[in-house]
Amino acid sequence: MNWNFDPLELSVLALAGALYWRRARTLARRGMPVPAPRLAAFTAGLLTLFAALASPIDTIGEERLFSMHMFQHLLLGDVAALLLVLGLDGRLLRPLLRFRLVHRLRLLAHPLVALPLWAANFVLWHLPVLFDAALRHDAVHALQHALFVSLGMLMWAALIEPLPGPAWFAAPWKIPYVLGMWLVMLVLSQVFIWSGHVYYVPYTHDPTLWGLGHLADQKAGGGVMLVESAFTMLPALVWVLLLVLRESEARQRLLDAGVAPATAARAARYGRA
Repeated sequence: MNWNFDPLELSVLALAGALYWRRARTLARRGMPVPAPRLAAFTAGLLTLFAALASPIDTIGEERLFSMHMFQHLLLGDVAALLLVLGLDGRLLRPLLRFRLVHRLRLLAHPLVALPLWAANFVLWHLPVLFDAALRHDAVHALQHALFVSLGMLMWAALIEPLPGPAWFAAPWKIPYVLGMWLVMLVLSQVFIWSGHVYYVPYTHDPTLWGLGHLADQKAGGGVMLVESAFTMLPALVWVLLLVLRESEARQRLLDAGVAPATAARAARYGRA
């Protein structure tokens, strides 16, 4: 159960933390400090990435247990991605948006783009041919992890909106968005839970840990996905439902005060009511 201190991975995490800290310090000097919960969320996201990539979660997952590997994937593409997005807002992202390419890539955070991209990426990487390739080749594995994190962040960003989203994507539309996310996780988890044979060749060569057989380990991986999705998607759904109520009440107050409907809807949506 060794730790894996990959210099490239650690350098990327350190660079992301340094750039975030530098921007937060600049905003604080201008009298616009980043709220402590946002700072804490981004820090927790980086620590989650560190745990997923450097701790024994990585070595056990790659060499012995599919269920641990699944746990790693969920930490990268779901938990860490969510925490990192919760740590961002428009003020923090403004320097990046000055780059023309980054500004154009905002299209990827559109809800009708981000959700299908995330879903396709998550499902395709768990096809045996791609999953086995990632286990055998370090470069493919690095690409897999990078896509889990980046597309996971885009998926959560479309929902949480650290930057304003499409005008039509108000709180009621976020309910089917969250349900769509959850459905992807539920379906894929059932594929593993009800599997009748081991899908991934590399996991058939070595004995597993903790007395799990190879097939039982694969089923446990589906169980890990099922439980983790409940812990993330259920709170997200509750948050969206509360958001619907809050936006509706705020919009109605503004309409009663004579504010134009479009202006009232936008003000209610972004907390400027």
